[in-house]
Amino acid sequence: MPEDPTAPTTPTAPTTPFTTTVLRVVAVVLAVGAGGWYAFGDGAERGRSLGEASEASGGAQIAKSLHLPWPRDGQSSVAVEGIGSLGTRGEQRPVPIASVTKVMTAYVILKDHPIRAGAPGAAIAADERAANESYSSVETTAPVLAGRTYTQRRLLELMMVPSGNNIARLLARWDAGDETAFVAKMNKAAAGLGMDRTTYTGVSGMEASTKSTAADQLTLARAAMKDPVFREIVATESVTSPGTGTTLHNTNRLLGHDGVIGLKTGSSTPAGGNLVWATTQKVSGISRLILGVVLHQRAGTTPAEGSAAAHEASRALITAIRADLPAAAERMPGRALSAGT
Repeated sequence: MPEDPTAPTTPTAPTTPFTTTVLRVVAVVLAVGAGGWYAFGDGAERGRSLGEASEASGGAQIAKSLHLPWPRDGQSSVAVEGIGSLGTRGEQRPVPIASVTKVMTAYVILKDHPIRAGAPGAAIAADERAANESYSSVETTAPVLAGRTYTQRRLLELMMVPSGNNIARLLARWDAGDETAFVAKMNKAAAGLGMDRTTYTGVSGMEASTKSTAADQLTLARAAMKDPVFREIVATESVTSPGTGTTLHNTNRLLGHDGVIGLKTGSSTPAGGNLVWATTQKVSGISRLILGVVLHQRAGTTPAEGSAAAHEASRALITAIRADLPAAAERMPGRALSAGT
C-alpha cells in the first residue's frame, strides 16, 4: 500500500619530516574533535576510532541519567553528534522500511553525482515512464512531464519531500541505466557503511522485501547528513514541480517544530510507520545534531495509522531529549565536551 495515501500524488609548500608529523598529529586531533561524525584528512581513520570510543563512553554516561519515552512497539535508536548513542530499543531484526529506503537512494545519487552548495546539479530529462507514473492511485508520486528537463536537485527534492516513488525510479535509471543495477549500488553502499542487517530490493520502498533495522538506518542517516545539499533537501518544507505548478508538502509533519530539520518518513501496511528524524539542541553552549530512527510502528494497520504512531513516538523522544539532554550533559563527570565534538 502507498505511503500516506492522502498525500497529493501529483602549489603546496614543501614539507619536512617534522611538518609531516605535525600535520598528522593535527589531523588526528581534529578527527577526534569531530566525534567520529565529520572526520577527514590524514589520520582520519585513527581519529574516527578514537572519537567513536570517546562518544561511546560519553553517550553511555548521559544515557543512564535520561529516562526517555521509548516507543513500546517496533524498534528505535538515537545518537547525538559528539556525544554518542543515547540508546537502541527493540529487537534489531530486519523489518520493512517503506519510503525510508529513499535515504539510501539519495545518498547513492549524491555520491555518484555530487552537487556543489547552491548549484542545481545535472540536467535530467523525465522519461515517459516517470511521467505516466506521476498520477498513480496506488503509490505516492510527484508530477513530471515527459521530455521536460529537470535539475538533479529538484528531482531529489521531489523524491524526498513528497516522497515521489516515480522520481526515485527515474533517478535510478538515469544513474545506473536500470533499477536493478542501482539496487546493487545501494546494497554495496550499505555494506560499505557496515549496515549488515539491511537488504535493498528496490529504490522507492514499495517492496516489503526491502528491510533494515533502526541501528542500521541511524548509521546511514549519520553518513547522509554529512552532505550539505542532502541536509538542505530534507529540511525543505515544500517543493513545486516545474511545468505542472503543483506544490507538494513534506510528509514529515514534525519538520520546523522543536528544532526538527529532517529527515524522512515511510509507511505501508507491512512496514507500519517509520520516521528517521534530525533535530538540534544546544548542549553546553554548542548546537548539537541529534538523529533518531523509529521503525515498525503499528505494522499491519493502515499506512495512515502507522505514520501517525511513528510521528507521535518520534515527537515524544525529541521533546524529552531536547528538554533533558542539556542538564544531563552538565552533570557529566568532567564535562568532556568541547566545541569540536
